Amino acid sequence: MTSRDAWITMPDGVRLAATLYIPETAGPDQPTPCLLEALPYRKDDVTHSYTGEYARLRDEFGYAVCRLDLRGTGSSEGIATDEYPVQEQDDLVEVIAWLAAQPWCTGSIGMFGTSYSGFNSIQVAMRRPAALKAIVPIYATDDRYTDDVHYMGGVRRLLDLVDYPTYMIAMNALPPVPEIFGDGWRDEWRRRTDRTEPWLLRWEAESADGPYWRHGSLRPDYAAITTPTMIIAGWADGYRNNSFRTYRELTAAGTPARLLIGPWSHQDGASAWPGPHVDVCREMAHWFDRWLRGDENAATDTGIVSFARHSTPPAPDTSVINGAWQFEDQWPSARFAGSERRLGGGVVTHYPIGGTGTAAWNSCAGALPWGQPTDQRYDDAASLTWDWPADSVELLGHAALRLALSVDQPHATVSAKLTDVAPDGTSTLITRALTAVPAADGPVDLEFEATSWTFAAGHRLRLAVTGMDWPNTLAAPAPFTMTVDGDASVLTLPAAVAPPVPAPAYLATLPEPERDPDHAGITWRVADDVLARITSCQSGYGSTYDTRFGTCTDSYQGLVTIDRRSWHQTSAAHASFELVTPSVRARSTVEVRHSFTDADTTVDITLQVFDGDEVFAKHTWRQVHAR
Repeated sequence: MTSRDAWITMPDGVRLAATLYIPETAGPDQPTPCLLEALPYRKDDVTHSYTGEYARLRDEFGYAVCRLDLRGTGSSEGIATDEYPVQEQDDLVEVIAWLAAQPWCTGSIGMFGTSYSGFNSIQVAMRRPAALKAIVPIYATDDRYTDDVHYMGGVRRLLDLVDYPTYMIAMNALPPVPEIFGDGWRDEWRRRTDRTEPWLLRWEAESADGPYWRHGSLRPDYAAITTPTMIIAGWADGYRNNSFRTYRELTAAGTPARLLIGPWSHQDGASAWPGPHVDVCREMAHWFDRWLRGDENAATDTGIVSFARHSTPPAPDTSVINGAWQFEDQWPSARFAGSERRLGGGVVTHYPIGGTGTAAWNSCAGALPWGQPTDQRYDDAASLTWDWPADSVELLGHAALRLALSVDQPHATVSAKLTDVAPDGTSTLITRALTAVPAADGPVDLEFEATSWTFAAGHRLRLAVTGMDWPNTLAAPAPFTMTVDGDASVLTLPAAVAPPVPAPAYLATLPEPERDPDHAGITWRVADDVLARITSCQSGYGSTYDTRFGTCTDSYQGLVTIDRRSWHQTSAAHASFELVTPSVRARSTVEVRHSFTDADTTVDITLQVFDGDEVFAKHTWRQVHAR
């Protein structure tokens, strides 16, 4: 048997759609542990390509796997009220109990997954269901406010608005798969389109940290997890900050933990840009072998295996980063200590130029057009900069910056970037930080995103400070002037004081294939309207692919702008999906437009859903709130 569909009924009668991948030998006489991945991204069409990993976990490693459509998504009944609602976690605790009670299961369950399913692996582990024996969150975070796609340093992430927050509106309006749901699927579709609100509206209403964002965040209550946890992270991924602090807190509490962090973007570490690559499926299976099967000889261990990035010229589509795999047996590691760099230079005044930051694009790379930073020297020229010699300096962890700073407006932001400056002047982004600045004069403390970097001989470390990181984040409501007292400011680096330790020999590295990036159908464009004084950034991508029962075509388009005189900003996003199966041709399209003035934010959303060529549903929303 390759796979089979199953319905798992919740206490309130709602049925969740699951696909089970069960080894042929599994049964009452030879049960096996089961691994659970639960996503809202529609298992049978939009993410049908994931099935190869489930089959491999079953066939090569002998695990049963359950792939679940979350409530109100895919073919599951109910309404998807938000990301990570309490109801979702209640559901998953019930699903774990159901799986553990199956005759082919040993009663031991593991959870795993990338991004959303990494988040809910952490969240469910906080609930401590008895059958959950280990988790592997991949590219997930412990803090939904500080380190998700919504806010950074208390400032709205701008470029992210034209991607995930938009396409989830269209995806959540798609029907259950008729071939799975059976009779009544169109009635369920109607309930879904009538009752599902855009998640984006709640996220924008919750602009400050508080109970809403603390729900589903492990931080600061790390003791809530006692389940053995293997964290997988990437230096080019937006959730990298979870890595060191969560590992540190779990191990301090006595919870077995492992951290594997590579150079990767928000994709499978076996194929992500940039490499080098690791067989993440094998690494994950070994972790589950240790904790679900009690295999003391499993080829895995606690500790930190990280890819130490070495000086590499910047490019938006770099295939492989220079560097080497290494090992730390604990965190903080005794190999690293804080190393201070005084800024100096006295008091300097700076007027940030609208649009500074486009060479850094956004802080979570992935498939193009969400690529890697380009040469920073032009953004550096529009910033305050300080340089230091950095021959062979090795960094690992979080740098910190204390700035003696004042601003002349009530609302401002400060952006700081560390770069590697080559002898020819090329400037490669290493890590960044950004925060909202209080109106009162005084020191501002910034923690840089987690990073790894070793400088080549003759290279310099540069600190670049300015008032924005656009379009990664929203610029301040109006232009402002910032004054920095360099003599009273200090940069602290996590610098090595001892040589590196090579990674364990069991690390499942993969050979690096020859490959070229495929730019077909992808838009990544930065433009300058000289007369209008408007800078714009445009993105676009899409494809058609096979699904379990037919085909899916998706399309994503985004445009963000900033007026360099007023700093008025806009975003416009379009996303669409078309599903074709023998029973239906369904299409959903959404337009999301934002306007950000110095006083308020306005968002307009238009959703249209089609059954064949007929309009099935149409909804509009408008929300206005103070910035």
